[in-house]
Amino acid sequence: MSNRTRVGTLDVAEELYRFVETELLSAIPISSGQFWGALEQACAELAPVNASLLEERDRLQALIDGWLGAATAAPTPEESAEFLTSIGYLVAPPPPFEIQTTGVDPEISEVAGPQLVVPVLNARFALNAVNARWGSLYDALYGTDALGSLPRGADYDPRRGGEVVRQVREVLDEVVPLDTGSHATALAYVVGADGLEVRQPDGGVARLVDRSAFRGHRGDPAAPTAILLRHHGLHLEIVVDREGRVGRDDGAGVDDVLLESAVTTIVDFEDSVAAVDAQDKVRAYRNWLGLNRGDLEEVVVKGGTRSVRGLVPDRDYLGPGGAPLTLPGRSLMLARNVGHHMRTDAVRDFSGAELPEGILDAFVTVAAALPGRGPAAARRNGSTGAIYVVKPKMHGPEEVAFTARLFAMVEDGLGLPRCTVKIGVMDEERRTSVNLEGCIHAVRDRIVFVNTGFLDRSGDEIHTAMEAGPLVRKAEMRAQPWLAAYEDRNVDVALAAGFRARAQIGKGMWAMPDLMASMLEQKIGHPLAGASTAWVPSPTAATLHALHYHRIDVPARQDELASRERRPVTDLLRLPVVDASQLSPAQRRAELEDNAQSILGYVVRWVDQGIGCSKVPDASGVALMEDRATLRISSQLMANWLRHDVISEAEVRAAMLAMASVVDSQNSQDPAYRPMAADPDSSPAFQAALELVLAGAAQPNGYCEPVLHRWRRRAKGLQAGSS
Repeated sequence: MSNRTRVGTLDVAEELYRFVETELLSAIPISSGQFWGALEQACAELAPVNASLLEERDRLQALIDGWLGAATAAPTPEESAEFLTSIGYLVAPPPPFEIQTTGVDPEISEVAGPQLVVPVLNARFALNAVNARWGSLYDALYGTDALGSLPRGADYDPRRGGEVVRQVREVLDEVVPLDTGSHATALAYVVGADGLEVRQPDGGVARLVDRSAFRGHRGDPAAPTAILLRHHGLHLEIVVDREGRVGRDDGAGVDDVLLESAVTTIVDFEDSVAAVDAQDKVRAYRNWLGLNRGDLEEVVVKGGTRSVRGLVPDRDYLGPGGAPLTLPGRSLMLARNVGHHMRTDAVRDFSGAELPEGILDAFVTVAAALPGRGPAAARRNGSTGAIYVVKPKMHGPEEVAFTARLFAMVEDGLGLPRCTVKIGVMDEERRTSVNLEGCIHAVRDRIVFVNTGFLDRSGDEIHTAMEAGPLVRKAEMRAQPWLAAYEDRNVDVALAAGFRARAQIGKGMWAMPDLMASMLEQKIGHPLAGASTAWVPSPTAATLHALHYHRIDVPARQDELASRERRPVTDLLRLPVVDASQLSPAQRRAELEDNAQSILGYVVRWVDQGIGCSKVPDASGVALMEDRATLRISSQLMANWLRHDVISEAEVRAAMLAMASVVDSQNSQDPAYRPMAADPDSSPAFQAALELVLAGAAQPNGYCEPVLHRWRRRAKGLQAGSS
């Protein structure tokens, strides 16, 4: 157990107290008394309100359970709307309004592009993500299956490289076309008095169709080393190096084409991390502070070579008129805090009770963002001084308004102007989806982001409808009518609230990080749906997804969508029930085993190794990006089928044991892995996975965190005892 320090009425874990006093407060102009006093006041005032909001969730779910359980058939959407209104779950939307958020960086308000989500606990991943503002299109195509196959061997394949060059030239001809000829036949790029000149084989000089697309260069204008272009608000850089591996064989000496890729990055304290105690929280806060202070570093050893990775600098050019031009080298960062349902032992009250983790997150992440504010900061995060916090798992307008109240107390306590802290609202809980207008209205003066999340939203859909009967298989959930309505309404409500050119409208994650060809084919649907950003799992995926924003003019697409008729809220209330008699034994067994394997594959790394997000191979060996959202839907679906006797507890236990052997085999090359199948009773990971299903129906809102945290703490205790 950690040592504790008493600060007023707060009982603070020694690790946290030491971090705040010696690291955080030394980096910001805030005194110890000011920080702790503000946190103490917020905990005293807001912790009881936080508790009452969670009690309201439980009250509503109990009423819904009773109503659904007493019904002889699944209710119609109209019946559901009437009942949910009567209990205060569904509230009347506000009159038409537009958001009033000001002081927002253009990466959020104006530029449409990819968004990375990265676990804050992994410093190397965090640095890679924030440095992924610019990415090599050559590397992204060459090193993935985007060309239809993977590269063979480690040596450079000139034929594959040639195909990459050909495709990239096609991209250039598409997004920054020339008035004559082609980028494919270019012999030289020259910066002349009238802008960019592209020398062609016939001796002619081609120019850009859109002359304003030329934004600058680097090097000698007669032989530049870089040409900067812009299209749909995103920059491209043509890298010229006639001695480079590719450039030496290229007619114009083009050695690479860089794309502005991860325009924004969510640095995640929530679903993708396993932070279960004060020690873990301090590691997370320290990394976040280092990112904002600009001094976070990580030692990387690759192929026997040791290097130190840090944040990359900004990028300098000469503009069209010769004046210096500097562009951000790093992604604009947002911090995702935990939800209102989380509690932490890092801070307790005088009675020893754990306090809401979201209150602590708000104070520490905002304070740790202060070194990155404003143009005077060496590694500034944006230019407006805004601090961006994404808040997940809120249930309805009242909880969103509570978040605004919390942020206001943080601002007052830290001496910041009101609305310095901007909020990103995750539309991932059913009560938020059906009341989205009210949720946005509650933070209309500070909202910068609204995002859909299929997995968490499905998990909450299952838990809310737990008593309605058996629900459809996981793979069939995407085809349910409520999901299409959910995705459409998220865009329509946001556009009606004035998000265009003010705030981001987001879509969810591409969960198969190795399948880039499929991503290129499918994820263009997100900007087509009107989303100004969508989540990607890696810097490489960000570069490839950036192509979609060059091909789709998102603001123009949003203008087209703004006039369509909005789906009624009743479309969100079509319950995804299934007639269990129509499920064959083979279908039941396959669903049971697929979900058991998915749960175990994720939980074993979470509980035993503290890995909150990773590529987990499914039963077929396809690597899927898993986090707590994927765990929630899998465990809740199995709990639903168990609740309605589609499967039995004995079948659950047998499937878990069988899949434990599969997962053990899949992880056999990991020296840190602890097998489960040989002795499942002594495996904290196996027991956690089993509990998530067997007790899933009783978990508040179907969240996995209480079970995961308890078993992870137990595993850490066992590991400490054996070391």
